Amino acid sequence: MSMLLDLGRIRSASERVDRVFEPAAFGPAGEDFRVIAPVDLKAEVQKDARKFRLVGRLKTTLETACSRCLEPFAIPIDTPFDLLFLPASEAATDAESEIGDDDVGVSFYEDDEINLGDVLREQFYLALPMKPLCRDECQGLCPVCGINRNTGTCDCKTDWIDPRLEGLKNLRPRG
Repeated sequence: MSMLLDLGRIRSASERVDRVFEPAAFGPAGEDFRVIAPVDLKAEVQKDARKFRLVGRLKTTLETACSRCLEPFAIPIDTPFDLLFLPASEAATDAESEIGDDDVGVSFYEDDEINLGDVLREQFYLALPMKPLCRDECQGLCPVCGINRNTGTCDCKTDWIDPRLEGLKNLRPRG
């Protein structure tokens, strides 16, 4: 299934777009995440002359690495979006003056097409947490030996004293 939305086929002021994309359509892993479930896109395309507004919801499951233990884990994504698309030929200053709603994202289209693949990838990044954690109580990795503290233990000493501050120990009165 093509990831291009042909704007030339939209004749009415509002049309529904319901598409499901398989994970393979997003290419191999190599980004900060991997799509591991079909991507369900349900949206309404609102047409106003040469402006198009895409309002809808995106559902899928992404796999990413935990920021503490680096183990991959699944994150369900169910996020709304509201995007405004203007012709690429319009100057950016003109586009900014026409937009009054701060919640609307603005993008540009060329050749009467919107690349839904790019739109979806952007929404994936926006939906991912800044510091993804496999679980709240994740122990992370040992900074000395690198063992995953969720699955094993080690006897490493993790008390570290900054050598630049070593001389301050002599200033402390001993009692």
